[in-house]
Amino acid sequence: MTSRKIRTRIAPSPTGFLHLGTARTALYSWAYARHFGGEFVLRIEDTDVARSTQDSVDQILASMQWLGLDYDEGPIYQMQRLSRYKTVIEQLIAEGKAYYCYSTPEELDAVREAKKARGEKALYDGRWRPALGKTLPTIPAGVQPVVRFCNPPDGDVTWNDLVKGPITISNREIDDLIIARTDGVPTYNFAVVVDDWDMEISHVFRGDEHINNTPWQINIFNALGAPLPQFGHCPVILGDDGQKLSKRRGAVSVTAYEEGGYLPEAMLNYLARLGWSHGDEELFSSEQLVAWFDGTHLNKSPAQWDPVKLLWVNAQYIKQADNTRLAGLVSTQLAKQGITLDAATVENHLPQVCALLKDRCDTTVALASWAAKFYSDVTPDAAELAQHVTDAVRPAVALLAEKLSTCAWDKASIAAAIKEVLAANGLKMPQLAMPVRVLVVGTAQTPSLDSVLEMCGREKVIARLARA
Repeated sequence: MTSRKIRTRIAPSPTGFLHLGTARTALYSWAYARHFGGEFVLRIEDTDVARSTQDSVDQILASMQWLGLDYDEGPIYQMQRLSRYKTVIEQLIAEGKAYYCYSTPEELDAVREAKKARGEKALYDGRWRPALGKTLPTIPAGVQPVVRFCNPPDGDVTWNDLVKGPITISNREIDDLIIARTDGVPTYNFAVVVDDWDMEISHVFRGDEHINNTPWQINIFNALGAPLPQFGHCPVILGDDGQKLSKRRGAVSVTAYEEGGYLPEAMLNYLARLGWSHGDEELFSSEQLVAWFDGTHLNKSPAQWDPVKLLWVNAQYIKQADNTRLAGLVSTQLAKQGITLDAATVENHLPQVCALLKDRCDTTVALASWAAKFYSDVTPDAAELAQHVTDAVRPAVALLAEKLSTCAWDKASIAAAIKEVLAANGLKMPQLAMPVRVLVVGTAQTPSLDSVLEMCGREKVIARLARA
């Protein structure tokens, strides 16, 4: 902790969807700010003009909204801050802390290859870096320069990482970073420093692939006389194959999980536990996460993405979910199947169906598949029909249809009618229940038969039993 106001940020690049690793980092940054009564900033790092798209921006914003990660400032776009970056670069050049470099790509390639051949690290050779008594090369005609930062040639960069602990990297391991391209657009490592400085970011949580960028950034902070944020580098998330999940490999978008029937609170819960823990707690609310998340207990080792565990977590939240809320989600899924329900059904009937079925479903897609049996035609599986709807049971099914056509339509009355038919035919419950389930909803396994029949409605039940 520091005396500075806690301000965290998430800064995705709009070159694709918001992937799971970035979503987890956003969650940790958000929870940390909320825990300490601080502020959370959303910044869009869109300086990769060739690959950035508005569709990606929209998807990032939609993902943040679905996850419930509200931000106090933003979205702030880097491309709208180009004049600020230019001003800071000019300041660094004037102070002798940055310089123009006219080396061509071919020259840089040749330097790298020569150094590799000598077994040296392929760093920039500093030919355009000004120094006392040094004569610089003649500026070549027609070459647009980049701007490089004067990285300290000696010494070490050390910081106490919030996740990894103390980290030290020698300045001899890094070179004079390009901070502005030939078109004047700043590079990532420079823009992020200016942004974090201007936005008074106190704590930076990000993936540990950024550890090697941190020495450059710390040196730029120091050159600007800007206060350093505290850094926390979270280990990567690994896929089933043990390789890192990323936009380009293995990961799917956050919104794909929404479309796949996951609840946002389940995703938050799972993401939080994917690299952090609070005792043995497996299931907890976002309010509990905020209360517990103080930046400690973050794992130093990579986490393994486990879709089976995520499904289990989602199933627990579906069981606890409000039935009216589930009905709204399920009606959306049903519409994708071509089943459109009127408002009265969604408000009055579908919540009861969800209450009946949700204990056996792990996504709202699965719940909608079950609910569809109550609102569309059902085609029983031929094998199950042959197995359960036999000549021996058909008289009992016919008698049940007769009794259900006249009894009161409530669970108790339906249960009483079933008992009468069982007694009259000398059958046990499974001998009648399974064929009735197959005929009415297309499968032999359902919740309690009287509840299922009640929810289906008298007309549907009688019509479907007639197929025996």
